[in-house]
Amino acid sequence: MKGGLLLASSVILAFHAAWGCPDVCSCQSSSRTVDCSYRGLAEVPALVPPQTQILYLQGNQIGSLNRASFANISGLQFLDLSNNSISALSLQVFAALHDLKKLDLSYNSLNALPELLGNQTRNLTFLAVKHNQIQRVDRSMLESLVNLKVLLVRSNPWQCNCQSMGLKLWLENFLYKGGFIDEVICNSPENRKGKDLLKIPFEMYRSCPPVAAPFLLANIHHHNSDYKNNGKHGHPTDAADGGSLPECEPKSKPRPVSLRHAIATVVITGVICGIVCLMMLAAAVYGCAYAAIMAKYQRQLKEVESLAPVAENGSPEEKEPLDSSLA
Repeated sequence: MKGGLLLASSVILAFHAAWGCPDVCSCQSSSRTVDCSYRGLAEVPALVPPQTQILYLQGNQIGSLNRASFANISGLQFLDLSNNSISALSLQVFAALHDLKKLDLSYNSLNALPELLGNQTRNLTFLAVKHNQIQRVDRSMLESLVNLKVLLVRSNPWQCNCQSMGLKLWLENFLYKGGFIDEVICNSPENRKGKDLLKIPFEMYRSCPPVAAPFLLANIHHHNSDYKNNGKHGHPTDAADGGSLPECEPKSKPRPVSLRHAIATVVITGVICGIVCLMMLAAAVYGCAYAAIMAKYQRQLKEVESLAPVAENGSPEEKEPLDSSLA
């Protein structure tokens, strides 16, 4: 019995030595998984095996992350950092994780996401930032997440003013392309508190200043027709809603109709109608003439047919036999 325990202990020690598993974590070499969840950690363990593809760090007391936190595990594909105390992320924190596909940052104290997040994690398909303190996200950062399929962002104090216009446009396009998102519930301004950003009509942003990218609103009505659940409620944005940012654009005004173009259209229409009327009149005259000619022809034909029997039978005198006068 003691020999078996010693053998098992030796195997475990050998495994830890060969694969470099941190003492506070459990490791599975077959699935390349390292589980360091709920261990009271204040930082990411320094001895995570470089072959690791799945790393669980949820339920700890990690307060900050930097570029060195994951520099030695560049092949990481799934990272769970939920239920920690992370309040900020450095710009290069995920720079080495080019193969990362799933990232969970839920239940932390984040108030922003790194602007370079998309550039560093282009293969990311799943991103969760639920239950944080995020008020806004830059549209340019979201657009760099070209492979994203699932975005979970509920329970954040979202600001739904002019600053949220870029986020709303991106979300509409994201849903149109088949992506999934839970909900973006507004926390401010007061007249939109508790409302879903996706269900606030674009017309409510007409008071926002113009932007340098006019193509942003080109697909608004297209997205609105495809996103069937959009509601038509909300109130116009006032000046207190959020100031001027380059992500807002007023609804374009219709162009005035050219008078010359309108007159030309009327003239052309009149000429076409006149030609059609003349053609109809000519057809009517032709029809009447044809009917008269056919009626006259029918009358003459009947007269000829009535005279034909008399001509064939001849008069009684002509039919008297000749030999009666010779008798």
